[in-house]
Amino acid sequence: MSLAEKCERIQLVLTDVDGVLTDGRVIFDNQGVESKQFHIRDGQGIRLWQQSGGRLGIVTGRSSQVVKLRAAELDIDIVRQGVKDKLEVVHSICEELDLELAQVCYLGDDLPDWSVIKHVGLGVAVGDAAEELRQDADYVTSLHGGHGAMREVVELLLKNTSRWESVLRKYQ
Repeated sequence: MSLAEKCERIQLVLTDVDGVLTDGRVIFDNQGVESKQFHIRDGQGIRLWQQSGGRLGIVTGRSSQVVKLRAAELDIDIVRQGVKDKLEVVHSICEELDLELAQVCYLGDDLPDWSVIKHVGLGVAVGDAAEELRQDADYVTSLHGGHGAMREVVELLLKNTSRWESVLRKYQ
């Protein structure tokens, strides 16, 4: 199946956070308060995907107030934090939404994402992902995690499903 055919089937994009929506660094201040840095174009990409009728969710192994805040800011209602078995959780989300794995695109960067990338309809590894993920992914972004990789994937999906031009009209 071609990349365009895989993109055509996608209705739900799921993503890891650390190393995908961020560059993978976690910062704690002296009071133990965590901070993360997100790329604004990834946020705009998420909005573009939502505006085109797509759904988006987060599946992450860590739990963080920052992720909860960022998800709320972007109207992301599928947020699963503290996940031990990501593939099991992705199956559960698909059941809840009456979707098949073939209708899911998943973005990941490290070994906990590997099984999901191998089983979904469009498995994506960010450009600086672990080698194993890059080898098994359907698509590897040219951009690294935290540097616009999500936006790159959204554009890939929209351009391969003839939705890009209609999304652009809003901004012309």
